[in-house]
Amino acid sequence: MRDYSLENILKITSGRKPDFNNILAVLDKKTPSRPTLFEFFLNDTLEAKIAQWDKMPIRNSDEYFRCKIKACANAGYDYTNLWVSEFEFKANDIHTKASKSANDGSIIFDRESFEAYQWESPSDYYNGLLDRLESSLPDGMKFTVFGPGGVLENTLKLVGFDNLCYMLADDPELVKIIVDNVGQRLLEYYEQIVNYDCVGAIISNDDWGFNTQTMMSTDDMRKYIFPWHKKIVEVAHAAGKPAILHSCGKLHNVYDDIISDMKFDGKHSYEDNIQPVEDAYDMLKGKIAVLGGIDMDFVCRKSQDEIFDRCTAILKKTNCEGYALGTGNSVPEYLPDENYFAMISSVLTYS
Repeated sequence: MRDYSLENILKITSGRKPDFNNILAVLDKKTPSRPTLFEFFLNDTLEAKIAQWDKMPIRNSDEYFRCKIKACANAGYDYTNLWVSEFEFKANDIHTKASKSANDGSIIFDRESFEAYQWESPSDYYNGLLDRLESSLPDGMKFTVFGPGGVLENTLKLVGFDNLCYMLADDPELVKIIVDNVGQRLLEYYEQIVNYDCVGAIISNDDWGFNTQTMMSTDDMRKYIFPWHKKIVEVAHAAGKPAILHSCGKLHNVYDDIISDMKFDGKHSYEDNIQPVEDAYDMLKGKIAVLGGIDMDFVCRKSQDEIFDRCTAILKKTNCEGYALGTGNSVPEYLPDENYFAMISSVLTYS
């Protein structure tokens, strides 16, 4: 009988040392020394449980991040994912429900509101977190650093989806000015952290699509959004670090841009109703690393044995060449912990 318990996972990982070279091998489209886990983020409650802390410390405190590091090590990850600054693009308050409208919080509607907006600098918000946390990393582990949203996400946060559509028709020059202000600040955010030795890779996290297409036309994505992602990737590569794209939605019309123009090393976020990760791997093998992909709905609804079996099957299918296993998106609190443990057990016990 298979044992998917946290106790068994902790027993397996107690003698398992992190090795960031596994992630690097996957992102280089090669086979790592062992099956490798990848996740964009877990949830605080789960991380405290895996770290065996009584509760999660105050959010964004140093102890909060140390708990995350401990949880990642205990779960068998070779990295800890961090947002390393309080910098964000400030907009109007939005409700705090689990989902929100793409128009909530918008604050820039025209030239007058653009001129009134107070653009801030990421350099004013970095507080030395990486310097303080580096000594807490287990030997062999590194940080992957993600941003406060991406170029399109933050443009939508400031402008709103409906208004952006109108603005693209009525004042495309203003769209470019707004996007460039967002892109430049995100570029600065990554520039200030990418050369730290403890940073092994960056994630540019920017949802681009719906279930059927990109949020903007492919021409507009190429005109406004992609040039800034290309610059972010160039900053990472200049520092000798790989760059990962986390983006939801159907992106088939822009995969050539992702791979050949922007030159991302890995792509994360897949959904069965768009394209099962097994099929995505067949399409992308040898072109870009495929990260995660076990559909969120599948991991939420299926039995632990079904989850374990699907995960084991994709490990066999890929031989882990350019592939690291995880969910299609992330591990929110509504995903049953036991199902998550079944998923990672497939990696930790694979032979």
